[in-house]
Amino acid sequence: MQMPALMTLAAQAAQHAGSRQALTARNVANADTPGYRPSDLAPFRPEDRFAPRATRPGHMSGATPHRDIIDVSSTLKANGNAVDLEEEILRGVEAQRRHDRAITVYRASMDILRTAMGRGR
Repeated sequence: MQMPALMTLAAQAAQHAGSRQALTARNVANADTPGYRPSDLAPFRPEDRFAPRATRPGHMSGATPHRDIIDVSSTLKANGNAVDLEEEILRGVEAQRRHDRAITVYRASMDILRTAMGRGR
């Protein structure tokens, strides 16, 4: 059975937020590493789900735009490191909020399906 579109979208949003949180954690962990340049994921864009997709190898690029890793370097420190801890913490909090929101939507959708099937919570 295929998941309803809303549940699929919520799962993808949660996965994106989790990946973004992992990148943020890596950036924070390397805050004192000389030459380290922080990265982030491009914003999650639900409309990308409906973009044309490759139907066979070589048909078109199969890259998912919302998975692109981008350089978010700010001012370089003396050791060449560009991690701004305050910015990274804020980015991590935002990723957590987005993940929580996506999980809430997913759980609500599951509750609706259970109720529709007569199983309740």
